[in-house]
Amino acid sequence: MPTAPRPPAPATAPPPSAAPSLTERRKAATELEIARAAAALFAERGSAVTADDIARAAGVALRTFYRYFRTKEDAVAPLLAVGVRQWLAELRRLAGEADGRSVRDVLERAARRALTPSDERAAEALRWTRGLLRVMRDDPALRSVWHRVHHDSEEALIPVLAEVTDGGPLEVRLAAAAANTAMRVAVETWASADDGADARAEDPAELVARGMRALTAGLPGLDRRRA
Repeated sequence: MPTAPRPPAPATAPPPSAAPSLTERRKAATELEIARAAAALFAERGSAVTADDIARAAGVALRTFYRYFRTKEDAVAPLLAVGVRQWLAELRRLAGEADGRSVRDVLERAARRALTPSDERAAEALRWTRGLLRVMRDDPALRSVWHRVHHDSEEALIPVLAEVTDGGPLEVRLAAAAANTAMRVAVETWASADDGADARAEDPAELVARGMRALTAGLPGLDRRRA
């Protein structure tokens, strides 16, 4: 079976000043199309899905699939990273506003927006993420992709928070870890809820807000106001 070096998980967005080239945009679009096909198949069939199944569903050759992804599980990373990229973009935007909000409020507001779909495609990505998380319970390889995406998310949060908080390196890393964990646990809790559960308990935006408040309560560096 042909293999290629595993590309970095696309969990972080480039800096605002670094506009992606046409080639990079096309590559990202292809990755996301393959990821959508992979997510749909994993949610439907579980770990029985093969790389060939994913390639055929995405309308690409198997050779093309392996040019983008090392394993079938890696193929879901771009979709899982969609919400992360939205969160980071929203956080950067809100952090730059002079509205008097604390950094903690900005974190919560950005997380809420990232988990509140703005259109049908975003809602679809969230539904597929939920399906994937349910499959991951019995699939360690898929779980490792999910945790890798969130590890990269935490690393991407650090420079953003370093610019807007007064804490030192330790405090900034703790803030990034707390915020990222709140996001991850909220989505996992939402995904694990039974379909017939109380609607509020299933709302990931509400869950992340509660989690963010609980996990960042002891971090005074997040009380800084955006002046």
